[in-house]
Amino acid sequence: PPPLSIQEVYFKNLSKQKQREVMEKNGNNQKLRVCVATCNRADYSKLAPIMFGIKAEPQFFELDVVVLGSHLIDDYGNTYRMIEQDDFDIHTRLHTIVRGEDEAAMVESVGLALVKLPDVLNRLKPDIVIVHGDRFDALALATSAALMNIRILHIEGGEVSGTIDDSIRHAITKLAHYHVCCTRSAEQHLIAMCEDHDRILLAGCPSYDKLLSAKNKDYMSVIRMWLGEDVKTRDYIVALQHPVTTDIKHSIKMFELTLDALISFNKRTLVLFPNVDAGDKEMVRVMRKKGIEHHPNFRAVKHVPFDQFIQLVAHAGCMIGNSSCGVREVGAFGTPVINLGTRQTGRETGENVLHVRDADTQDKILHALQLQFGKQYPCSKIYGDGNAVPRILKFLKSIDLKEPLQKKFCFPPVKDNISQDIDHILETQSALAVDLGGTNLRVAIVSMKGEIVKKYTQLNPKTYEDRLELILKMCVEAASEAVNVNCRILGVGISTGGRVNPREGIVLHSTKLIQEWSSVDLRTPISDALHLPVWVDNDGNCAALAERKFGHGKGVENFVTLITGTGIGGGIVHQHELIHGSSFCAAELGHIVVSLDGPECLCGSQGCIEAYASGIALQREAKKLHDEDLLLVEGMSMKNEEVVSAAHLIQAAKLGNTKADSILRTAGTALGLGVVNILHTVNPSLVILSGVLASHYVNAVKDVIHQQALSSVKSVDVVVSNLADPALLGAASLVLDYTTRRIY
Repeated sequence: PPPLSIQEVYFKNLSKQKQREVMEKNGNNQKLRVCVATCNRADYSKLAPIMFGIKAEPQFFELDVVVLGSHLIDDYGNTYRMIEQDDFDIHTRLHTIVRGEDEAAMVESVGLALVKLPDVLNRLKPDIVIVHGDRFDALALATSAALMNIRILHIEGGEVSGTIDDSIRHAITKLAHYHVCCTRSAEQHLIAMCEDHDRILLAGCPSYDKLLSAKNKDYMSVIRMWLGEDVKTRDYIVALQHPVTTDIKHSIKMFELTLDALISFNKRTLVLFPNVDAGDKEMVRVMRKKGIEHHPNFRAVKHVPFDQFIQLVAHAGCMIGNSSCGVREVGAFGTPVINLGTRQTGRETGENVLHVRDADTQDKILHALQLQFGKQYPCSKIYGDGNAVPRILKFLKSIDLKEPLQKKFCFPPVKDNISQDIDHILETQSALAVDLGGTNLRVAIVSMKGEIVKKYTQLNPKTYEDRLELILKMCVEAASEAVNVNCRILGVGISTGGRVNPREGIVLHSTKLIQEWSSVDLRTPISDALHLPVWVDNDGNCAALAERKFGHGKGVENFVTLITGTGIGGGIVHQHELIHGSSFCAAELGHIVVSLDGPECLCGSQGCIEAYASGIALQREAKKLHDEDLLLVEGMSMKNEEVVSAAHLIQAAKLGNTKADSILRTAGTALGLGVVNILHTVNPSLVILSGVLASHYVNAVKDVIHQQALSSVKSVDVVVSNLADPALLGAASLVLDYTTRRIY
């Protein structure tokens, strides 16, 4: 017979005196009838040490073993045999897996298990059912036991990973009466989920009892059996990757990239088949398409016994994939791990784990392999100290079957009469608006009615890192202040110069006014920091949205907004919707060319409206006049250190400077010609001039339209915006208009 494990020896040698003490303490001479249900190879590795412990104490416990799920499927190695090899009597075998390749197959499998389990539980009549983890099979088991008034002990509750497993795990937690968790964080999560602290045991992971006692001196025979005679320790890879059921298509693509990277890395690799999940068959097809089963560097297997698997990962050069085993058990040996994708996001890990969250290229995975392969890290005991099973058995013995079955929840204190609090009822729905200008960075809390409740202004930093850090800091500060001013923030809207992909929230490239602002993902870091939806758009488009919601454009089907400020921009609303264009370049109105030999524009072209009519263009002309002593007239004065600006040019024109007046008339004409081109192209019923220069240009624009436009468009209304801050209001409109819409 095989040698006894340390746990078996421990329980065999438990003194009769100790047993009597526990019996007397519990005041219960009745044996506890325990049903352990195992669904797959992974959960059996956690449940087996507990089963050995229960079996070794027949004076306290009666053990019934139920096997279901992928244990009974040939494609996954018929792993029920290892349970038989461990000398456990299997009371019931339940075929519960419905074959299929999509999410529906998992649902049908749960349904099939729910149909079959009641009969089994009726026959066994267990006092308690032990359920492990977060598999859909386990959810069916917990649901059945809860509805049949059978106590449930849940192993590994309170943990966080990052897929549908989280939802299943927490659902089982709410059904379970008792909880065995592995880490202090998991314990705190269970308490936060209102579970009774007295029914939570921080024991550690049962598999660690076996891991930390694994002293197989003949590990080389295990390695050679699975990987070949010529393989050395620390010179091979173990790969174990499962489909992510919330994003099957992406996870299959990631698996394909992983195999490509492993082929290129050119090391002997043991690849285990994935779990039974939606998408698993497609992953197997990918393996076969790549020829993995016949590749000289690869060994593809359906199952490896846990004792041998321990030896394989303990002496591997690296483990790669998205299995919880990689971030949990492998840390006990300090073996390097590459965790791919989001399946284990949120798990506590040791320093041996390198996360590749966005494993979207072969090169990225290959680089991770080069960084990790062959390293040796300190052993981690985050998930256990090797003494989980004795704690669990003691916990089981303490269960009083005379206690009421109905579980109690420990809810935290709630403020009295919150539903009658008038401030809570009248909380203002609002948006955080961010305006990224060439000079200033502004953040504001804007109400649904367009009221700027609170505004923050800072100089816009010159570097990407400083700018993003300041945006986050200002947004966090504003979001905190929103509570004090009784505003509920629905999301964040960002108005920025440059070309923007609003679907992805990315600044594709910016004007020269904002440095280091190309290919910038604004949505992700801000959304992650604030846990709010984020919208991003070009400042001209935001100005048009502001007019549509709060200004002259309200209720108008087709209109155009032109911003006249440091630069010239705008937005086009057609049939009540903003136009972005095929490459998000629509409404770059400042770069309509009105003269082939005009002044050079910042975009590199010549004769653009912006080169004539923007604040920068007027400043340029003002400097020329000033350098020639032709700017200042009677009634004007400038300090020595004062910078010449467009405002000085406008002041000079008002005071009778004919040259300044001529420059302004030329700028107004250029803007007017651009508007005529717009009228002939999109035929709006309204043109709104916005920005600090709008009032200086409106009459000139109307004159050019009267002189140059086709008669059919001369009746268009041209007005000056009455909005005090269109950039911030437009950014807020991104949120307030689209928060409740499904498509943007």
